[in-house]
Amino acid sequence: MITLPIRRNDHPRTLLRNQAGLFAGLVLCLISESAPAVPIADDPNGFEDIPWGATFSDHARFVKTEDTGRLQTYELKEQPPRLGTTPVDSMRFTTFQNRFGRVTVRYSGAAAHEALLIYLQSTYGPLDRTPGQIAVGPVKVYAWHGVHTEVTLRFESTLDRGIIFFESRTLRERWSEESPSTVF
Repeated sequence: MITLPIRRNDHPRTLLRNQAGLFAGLVLCLISESAPAVPIADDPNGFEDIPWGATFSDHARFVKTEDTGRLQTYELKEQPPRLGTTPVDSMRFTTFQNRFGRVTVRYSGAAAHEALLIYLQSTYGPLDRTPGQIAVGPVKVYAWHGVHTEVTLRFESTLDRGIIFFESRTLRERWSEESPSTVF
C-alpha cells in the first residue's frame, strides 16, 4: 500500500480570503437584479381613494371573486380595469380579516409597461436613472417605499408581462405573522 503525503496548496488565510471574495461577489449579483427602492414623499396610506384597512362589505363597485376565510379577493365590476389611464389585464383587491391591504395589477406589453412606469413615477416619485441604479436584464424590478405603503413592479421583458403590488406595510406584517408562508 502506497500512501501519499497530503499537500495543501492554499494557506487557511488564503482560503478564507477567497471565500470572502466569493460571498461579496454573490451579494453584488443579488443587489444588481433590482433597483433600489424610491422613498414615497407623500404616502397616500391606501390605493387611489381607498384607505388601507377599509372594509369592503359596503363597496358597491367590487365583486368578491375568492373567499378563503381570512383572505378575500375582489375585482372591480367595471371592465376593463385601468391603472391611471392605462388598461390592464387584471386588478385584484385583497382583504385580510375584512381589512383592505393589497392590490395586485397584472398587465402585458412594453407600451403598457412604459405608460405604467410614467404613472407610478408621477404618483410615487421618480426613479433614480443613474447608471447602475436601474435593473437590467430580462427581469426588471422597481420599488417605492413609504411609511404606510409599498409599491413593487416586476416586469419580464422576454414574456412582455408585468405585475405590480400595492401593499399596506402594516397589514402585510400581520399577514406574515398570522399566515403560512405559502399564502403569498
